[in-house]
Amino acid sequence: MEKKSTVQDMTSGNIIKQIIFFAMPLMLGNIFQMLYNTVDSIVVGNFVGTEALAAVGATTMIVNMLVFFFNGFATGAGVVMGTYFGAKNLEKLHSAVETTMAATFILSVIFSIVGVLGVTPMLNFMSTPEDVMGEATLYLRVYIGGISGLLIYNIGSGILRAVGDTKRPLYFLILTSVINTILDLLFVIVFKMGILGVALATIIAQFISAFLTLRLLTKTDDIYKLTWHDMRVDMHILKKIMLVGLPAGIQSVITAFSNVFVQAYINYFGASCMAGWSCYNKIDQFIMLPMQSMAMASTTFVSQNMGAGKLKRADEGTNTAVSMSFMITGVIATGIFVFASQAVGMFTSDKSVIDYGVLFLRTNVYFLMFNCVNHVLAGALRGRGDSKGPMIIMLGTFVVIRQIYLFVITHFVANTPRIVALGYPVGWVACCILEVTYFIIIRKRLKHQIIKN
Repeated sequence: MEKKSTVQDMTSGNIIKQIIFFAMPLMLGNIFQMLYNTVDSIVVGNFVGTEALAAVGATTMIVNMLVFFFNGFATGAGVVMGTYFGAKNLEKLHSAVETTMAATFILSVIFSIVGVLGVTPMLNFMSTPEDVMGEATLYLRVYIGGISGLLIYNIGSGILRAVGDTKRPLYFLILTSVINTILDLLFVIVFKMGILGVALATIIAQFISAFLTLRLLTKTDDIYKLTWHDMRVDMHILKKIMLVGLPAGIQSVITAFSNVFVQAYINYFGASCMAGWSCYNKIDQFIMLPMQSMAMASTTFVSQNMGAGKLKRADEGTNTAVSMSFMITGVIATGIFVFASQAVGMFTSDKSVIDYGVLFLRTNVYFLMFNCVNHVLAGALRGRGDSKGPMIIMLGTFVVIRQIYLFVITHFVANTPRIVALGYPVGWVACCILEVTYFIIIRKRLKHQIIKN
């Protein structure tokens, strides 16, 4: 009996059904991946203390800078592989898999070394308070020292995503999230290891997910099989990956770096506000999962259909992903607005921390709707091979406009936690306006070229 393939060809068939079947496992997988950090925060906030919770929150942006840059590389690899898959060029697809994994191993080592060496300067740059500095340094050094497990898993799942397989990475994340939770409780409550325990639990679970993903890629007989003796870097393919991935990575890193400045503004208000901001960011990330999953679905859908020469179908998939993202995010945002105090209360029982977290959530939660457009359109543009446009727009709005707003408003108008929190929506709204305009122009230009040819 022939073994059933796990790939998903999205160049034909019902668009809504394909995007749902692709995005739902991806969204669930992202939820479980985020549970790594979230469980860390819940355990630390309830069993260690407010300073430790603030320390975990203070390190989030630094970790994100490393992960986001690597995710940009994963995006570029996914677009290239998705295009080869859509064009049914299996020889090039195989070469892209080998190139991607070879580059991943090299970059993982570099990221780990540079990240560990940069911990103290980055925390000092963020004006991390002295009562938080020690635990933040310890947590971050351990986490970054073992970050290669997360990076390898993300690339491996990106390879599977390029050919439409989002289910099995989900199974791995469910398993390792359960392992992470058990180890968190064991290390903190039983062994009394404090913040060191949650960091160790996280990297152990991440290495398990990396091992499972690599084992799948090497043991499969499907078209994305990883063959160790064929592994090498094809410079032509690597260049194509970097043309899409480097702008996406740079955009994500600089945006995360910009958020380090936002964290510095928050740090001014003390540990309770920092902890509340940390809780808000954890919940905010969950709210953004549907739009991020739809953006990834849009990237894969568009790249496959562009490879197959089906431009109209690529546009239809993009519109579907935006609409679905709006509906799902709106429902979640309403629930979070109503139950904001209960949501923050999962992380801590400290009333002042809960008050700050609720303030931040209710100030920003509905503005997240603008990001449904921002992320899905950016994903669609990258699926077309255009990574520079979204990069320039997001850097101009998420970084430049946001930082100008924060500097001017806090120095010349008022400096309050709510005013600082509004720095996020200012960037989101500006980005939405510019990205919609850019997408319409690019789409018209492309259609004009098709008609002309």
